Amino acid sequence: MRFRGKALARRHFLALPTVLATPALAQAWPARPVRLIVPFGPGGPTDVVARILANGLSPVLGQPVVIENRGGAGGNIGVALAARAAPDGYTLLVTSTGFVVNPSLFRNPGYDPIRDFAPISELAASPDVFLAGAASPIRSLADLVARARATPGGMHFANPGTGSTPHLAGERLAIERGVSFVQVTHSSAALCVQALLAGTVEIGATALASSHAQIKAGNLRALALTGPERWFDLPDVPTMRDLGQPDFVTETFLSLFAPAGTPTAIVERLARETTAVMGDAETRTRMRNAGFIVRPDGPEALANRVTREVAAWRDLVARARITVE
Repeated sequence: MRFRGKALARRHFLALPTVLATPALAQAWPARPVRLIVPFGPGGPTDVVARILANGLSPVLGQPVVIENRGGAGGNIGVALAARAAPDGYTLLVTSTGFVVNPSLFRNPGYDPIRDFAPISELAASPDVFLAGAASPIRSLADLVARARATPGGMHFANPGTGSTPHLAGERLAIERGVSFVQVTHSSAALCVQALLAGTVEIGATALASSHAQIKAGNLRALALTGPERWFDLPDVPTMRDLGQPDFVTETFLSLFAPAGTPTAIVERLARETTAVMGDAETRTRMRNAGFIVRPDGPEALANRVTREVAAWRDLVARARITVE
């Protein structure tokens, strides 16, 4: 019995340094480069915002923050990769709204947005915008709805990807206004904008960030925005709230996550540093002019948004009967 007691005491003694080392490990972080997974290809809005964040974080963390583009399956490949990464603060994820939509679209997206991730901070958001080509006679959302009602089988409607918020905003518009659209899905927002510019599809929707420059140049016509308020440099474009639908608010939002189980001290430090980087006045202005509003609001707010949006998009996907092959 005396031997057993000594062995037990020795096991407790050996375990103690491990417990004590956990805060020290978090404080020493990062000791090597940090990987920032973007589940889409280079050049898109998520990639652009991730690079702004990485450039700001690298000097304050004292280590390179390296972008790793891992696109495919609507973002599922990169998100699932991040979900399986070690929760040590050396793998992070910047992703868009597909993160909360895909679990309702795909039978097995490869991750659970609530169980598998530790929220760090929302980064930026862009309202969706209903669009018509500049040569189109459609000059308002009322014109679009009237034209859709008069078109047998519904008008063709360009979207930047199945399950994207612009696609789902179009489906919601059809349901709530009693019309139908033939969704023309593109593999990126850039290709969706090109189709509208070329006139191969007359109407559609994108995140404002993807079409803002063409709207300002007069090449595309903005019919309505889905944000909570009018955009600062598009004062004549109404919101869906202005048009009598106060609950019709959708956004493409970009956020920063770590794998679940990442030490709280690391998550909290990342949240602080991210708030500072994204809250910089020059960054805010740059993002705003590109069609994004910056919202670095911390882990709790992001956790609440993820929970809320997973439920909301699940309901809309079911109502619209959207499926992914």
